[in-house]
Amino acid sequence: MSDPIQPGGLEEFYAIPSSRARKADPALIGPDLAQFSAIETGIRLDLANLDEELTRVRRRPTRMGQEALDRDAAARRLAARIDLLRRYGADLCLGRIVPAGEAPVYIGRIGMRGPDGNHLLLDWRAPAAEPFFAATLANPCGLTSRRRYRWYAGRVIDYWDEVFDLDAAINPASLDDQSAFIATLGQARTRRMRDVLGTIAADQDAVIRAPARGVLVVDGGPGTGKTVVALHRAAYLLYADPNLAAGRGGVLFVGPNQHFLSYVEDVLPGLGEDGVRMCTLCDLVPEGATAPDEPDTEVARLKASTVLVEAIDAAARFYEEPPTSGQLVETESEDLWISADDWAEAVAAVDPAASHNESREAVWSTLLEIVLDTANDADSDAEGETDERRRRLAASPAMRTAVNRAWPLLQPTDIAGDLLTVPAFLRHCAPGLTPAQIRTLTRLDPLAWTVSDLPLLDAARRRIGDPDSARRTRRREAALAAQRQEMDAVVDHLVAADDSEMQVMSMLRGLDLRAALVDQSGHEEARDPLAGPFGHIVVDEAQELTDAEWTMLLARCPSRDFTVVGDRAQARAGFTGTWPARLAAAGLPAARTARLTVNYRTPAEVMAAAAAEIVTAVPDAPIPTSVRHTSRAVRYRTRAELPAIIAEWRAAHAEGTACVIADADFAGDERVLSLTPVSAKGLEFDLVILVEPAALGDGIAGAVDRYVAMTRATGELVILR
Repeated sequence: MSDPIQPGGLEEFYAIPSSRARKADPALIGPDLAQFSAIETGIRLDLANLDEELTRVRRRPTRMGQEALDRDAAARRLAARIDLLRRYGADLCLGRIVPAGEAPVYIGRIGMRGPDGNHLLLDWRAPAAEPFFAATLANPCGLTSRRRYRWYAGRVIDYWDEVFDLDAAINPASLDDQSAFIATLGQARTRRMRDVLGTIAADQDAVIRAPARGVLVVDGGPGTGKTVVALHRAAYLLYADPNLAAGRGGVLFVGPNQHFLSYVEDVLPGLGEDGVRMCTLCDLVPEGATAPDEPDTEVARLKASTVLVEAIDAAARFYEEPPTSGQLVETESEDLWISADDWAEAVAAVDPAASHNESREAVWSTLLEIVLDTANDADSDAEGETDERRRRLAASPAMRTAVNRAWPLLQPTDIAGDLLTVPAFLRHCAPGLTPAQIRTLTRLDPLAWTVSDLPLLDAARRRIGDPDSARRTRRREAALAAQRQEMDAVVDHLVAADDSEMQVMSMLRGLDLRAALVDQSGHEEARDPLAGPFGHIVVDEAQELTDAEWTMLLARCPSRDFTVVGDRAQARAGFTGTWPARLAAAGLPAARTARLTVNYRTPAEVMAAAAAEIVTAVPDAPIPTSVRHTSRAVRYRTRAELPAIIAEWRAAHAEGTACVIADADFAGDERVLSLTPVSAKGLEFDLVILVEPAALGDGIAGAVDRYVAMTRATGELVILR
């Protein structure tokens, strides 16, 4: 970049290079200077107020439970706002729009008002800000002009104006064929996704602002901005849809791998949003942290279907068969008869939506009441001794043994492991499997979990439930009972000591007031933050999900409101048919599709080589059109030249990142990564070096791996043979 000139009085916010010196004309940027100064002042005032409010929130006395959770959530929101304001200055401003006959409106990452209540910045997600992204010459959305800024180190280094009203008086110095936009596309990459909010295109913005209800597929080839759209859509939905606000489900963003999540982790905070939860499918199950890929392709194929997931219900029901005949239960003081009808009545009280272990507690509790009612009816002298009888019956080993036999406490991992190690059990629970398939799925170690087992484990945890929940429930109820007893004593003391004429304290004898004195908040169980339910789920690289993996997400989103992001041509297992048909088979019918066709990332020279690779395996692959040309052809070298190629690139590029793909022996470092084609999905690099692409295989998976690897390049591609 050329040395910037610093026009008098403007250097605080502008650093226009000498090559574009005419853009530094105060007549062009003077009004912006006043606005940026007001924004800086507003930031200082906001930070002072937010710091005070955060201190008050953190010092606020709270009890445990929901009250503490609400306080912590408020503190996190305030801290996130403070972090955002400190991270940015006037560069919170993305640009400005000039509606016909009106004053300019400045668009920001967040909304901000001045001391007089007027907007200094309009939040980019607000309806009034939509023209900033959506306006085109064909549809100007009521605008006269639009200005976008390119910021660097807190100062504007370029900007460009687009005119929608040809009669408007716009200085031609600011019109330069979108040079700032093209320059932004080609700038050096880092280990984090770069900020592109200011250059969101109209077709992308339309997808971002689409309604949250139902299933929306964002279909596009490499470099079309699918991930950008997905992240911005997550931020937009939380802002615009009140049904997704805190406490009403929220938004879950599911990425393909941890490399990807690390790459994009700064994007949402930079959009003014910290309420979106992000994870991979492996994060949804504890075993996913260490589970390797399934080594046997046939086993992986069988587990990709829902046959094992569906077998979990049959496996649970195998242990939910009450006795068909009566039995005598001996307690320390009497013998009690439990008939088959008693068992059937207890089982009928189970909530169909409850897990097996939760239902066991319902069976236990209901059976106690049935047996007690029968015993009390048979013995008229037993009235008044019900509580003592209940205690003796609950403590009876025989009673607990009877319930354990009829409805045992189960471990989810045991059930999943039994299905994979006991052929007879799998045959019983999945009768549709052939003997050969059962032999293929059977293994020796029940705990040798792979990534392909995660949907099975997830289904088992949901259907079987937490085996420790009963113990925690009993402990919680005992603590609450002790607290009620203590409050009763307190109330009795207060009433006895009350010598007022109105005897106000006697009101505390009301059961509702006594209950209000008992603090139940400290006895709430901790919740898995990824268990759901979520109001909306955004899934990136969704073309790779199997039917079994889709069940993990469907279970966490009862509303079935999804944003599904992917590219059929990048499916390693192949992708026949359409997105609506594929999703309908997975349990998401009536999907609507939005297509992105412009490749903003991959240079045309690289895209041509990558397209030739993928169409050999996927003839109907939707190839996007690249908008950039670098005049650098794809280079072909030998593997022995790898060190020299990297050294040459480092010497010529002080900034940026490179990636060596498909070389297990290359260690990599902070600037030059070493990844597989699968782990490189969703990422982008200035230089990509693909090592021995033929070794990736001849089938669809190999062609997809080469296609993915080649299209990670934003500048140059080198292929080593």
